Amino acid sequence: MATSAQTSAQTSARTIAAPARARTAAGSATLRRGQGFQHGGWFVAPFLLLFTLFVIWPLLRGVYLSFTDANISGEGARFIGLDNYREAIEDPLMWDSLGHSAYFTLLVVPCITVLAFLLAMLAHHIERGKWLWRLCFFAPFLLPSTVAANLWQWLFNPGTGMINHVFGIETPWLTDKSYAMLAIVIQTLWWTVGFSFLLYLAALQGIPGHLYEAAKLDGANAWHRTVHITLPMLRNITGLVVALQILASLQVFDQAVVMMDFLPGPEGSTRTFVQYTLEEGFTSYRVGYASAISVIFFVIIAAVALARMWLLRNREESAR
Repeated sequence: MATSAQTSAQTSARTIAAPARARTAAGSATLRRGQGFQHGGWFVAPFLLLFTLFVIWPLLRGVYLSFTDANISGEGARFIGLDNYREAIEDPLMWDSLGHSAYFTLLVVPCITVLAFLLAMLAHHIERGKWLWRLCFFAPFLLPSTVAANLWQWLFNPGTGMINHVFGIETPWLTDKSYAMLAIVIQTLWWTVGFSFLLYLAALQGIPGHLYEAAKLDGANAWHRTVHITLPMLRNITGLVVALQILASLQVFDQAVVMMDFLPGPEGSTRTFVQYTLEEGFTSYRVGYASAISVIFFVIIAAVALARMWLLRNREESAR
């Protein structure tokens, strides 16, 4: 009887002490999290400071200037409300430059996605000299934009360039509006495909090999393995490549400006949205109007990014 009473007392004591220990552990965990946040905040603070100084503040400043008639000197700016936005909507040059950027994007994104995938497949399955192939495919991406643009400007030169001489043609690549944008697209494919190639190559190396072995045992040939295993396994990375290329292509500027000697191309055929913004701000000295069209472009880019996130979320929910 005494033993049973002692056991019951010990059990009751443990039952009472358990919530207290749980509360103590929870309090300690909360304290540790608070201390971790406090100490981690000092590591994040320099980044937050620079991010606020060079991203948040210029963004807010640009939005404010878009409602003024500010010039490049920054003096005498008057608040004019939505006048800049009304002018932008009625500005044919703005819509033309936006159309050129969209046309460039429509050409580059599918081509660079397919080309990067094919190059990654080649580099992944080739046996001899694998490192050399990977280096050759990725090396152009390491070049500065001005170097790559100047190189291809020389290659497309009808008098001294190699493109026309090698292929025996006389195409005025950089002086004809029918070919100028195509020349920029070709240069961009050669210059930037290495980044998407690297993403695809890393994703290919992450596909389990036993899937291909099982498919071989079932009699699937190379085409069937690619269609039913490789492409589905690369669906997420393909979505990432497409999204990144869309955002980068819409902001095309460097190669178009350098290859056309800082001009808008023949009959303005290569004037991109970013270039037009630069012309309005630093050539026409209309900082307020340039800020307004920059805000419009920011909204377009944000809409594209949000649309991509929405499509990805819907696809994941449907897959479940």
